[in-house]
Amino acid sequence: MMDYVPLLMFALLFVFIFVGIPVSFSLITVSALFGLLLFGENIFQQMFGSLLQASTNFSLSAIPLFVLMGAILERSGLARRLYEALQLWLGGFSGGLAMSTMLMCGIFAASSGIVGAVEIVVGMMAIPAMSKYHYDRSLIAGTICAGGSLGTIIPPSVIVVVYASMAQLSIGQLFAATLIPGVLMLVMFMVYIAVRCWMTPALAPAVPTLQATPLGEKLKVTLKALIPPFLLIFAVLGSMLAGIASPTESAAVGAFGAAVLALCFRELTLARLIEALVSTITITAMIMLIVTGGTMFTAIFAASGGGWMLADFMGEMDLSPYALILALMGIVLIAGMVLDWISIVLIFVPIFMPLVKMAGIDPIWFAVMFMVVVQTAYLTPPLAPSIFYLRSIAPPDMSYGHMYKGVVPFIAIQLLLFLIILGVPGIATWLPRQLF
Repeated sequence: MMDYVPLLMFALLFVFIFVGIPVSFSLITVSALFGLLLFGENIFQQMFGSLLQASTNFSLSAIPLFVLMGAILERSGLARRLYEALQLWLGGFSGGLAMSTMLMCGIFAASSGIVGAVEIVVGMMAIPAMSKYHYDRSLIAGTICAGGSLGTIIPPSVIVVVYASMAQLSIGQLFAATLIPGVLMLVMFMVYIAVRCWMTPALAPAVPTLQATPLGEKLKVTLKALIPPFLLIFAVLGSMLAGIASPTESAAVGAFGAAVLALCFRELTLARLIEALVSTITITAMIMLIVTGGTMFTAIFAASGGGWMLADFMGEMDLSPYALILALMGIVLIAGMVLDWISIVLIFVPIFMPLVKMAGIDPIWFAVMFMVVVQTAYLTPPLAPSIFYLRSIAPPDMSYGHMYKGVVPFIAIQLLLFLIILGVPGIATWLPRQLF
């Protein structure tokens, strides 16, 4: 029976999750049960070591600061002003509001780094705007879900911070590696929307009144809306990629910059600041509890011989590096239909990294493909987290059918990008080599 402990751990974990037990408690409970089986009463020392490792990991200290930055921006008027400015330029074209929404998601993802926040904040503004002009429900749903998923790969992404910590990679290098793929994905999304709406204008009617806005008014509104977020993005990413600040220090710059911007626009009241701080504490506590559970789970999994079991299995299959990548990414995609992103990173990265290194695969290149697949799983039914986020803010006439139909083309685009990165590794590795 002991030989099957790693498999039984995963089986019991999925049972707990399907029953409805929160992921963090599922991870901790499974770790404790199988730890008692393996170590007896010494399990408490083992689990305390995992708790200590998670709580003293300096790389993870960037998470609450990035979350605070996103929480302040979420409660300021920056997102609303930015969306209004983008509508002035693009709304006069067929599909213009959808393209404005997608571009808004990309900019806000680069300003906050939090996946769910991007979808909720932008969705609450974009759904009424696109519904007013009779946009196709599936197009609305797909645009918001796909746009919200950009927070997975566009830096500064919290997922990248956790991944780098688990894989013992440089956060700055991973941010640089995901920058070009993230921008490329945004461009591919927008091209798809433009082409589809050009071919079928009835899906997304143009708004002539927006196109008729005087040029001077457009420039005034645009400068006021675009300069603040771009300054913030430049301060956060620029300071880190230039080597001026560590990831934690750049996150602090971002949180401070977001507060300054909100103060300058007189939108940071004491009540909103308290809301942002409470939200930061709540999200950070949730992430850190899952990190602790994931660290415990992988430690017990490794101690039970799970790593060696997987390595022996892959060795017997005698896979080429490309075949190994496809096999591992298939596991991530399937797991991502059930687990949230942080659980995927915490469970699979420590298991996969020894295999990646033994196969001679560039870990930075692998990490970027991992992010793309996690982002794809975020959209993939039946348990797509993006759809559950959207359901919480969607109007009653937007059904699950609209949502499932809407995300399918964007899933195909993400898989296409994965294949492009797989075939052209330089898309992920060129920038880190230039900067580090």
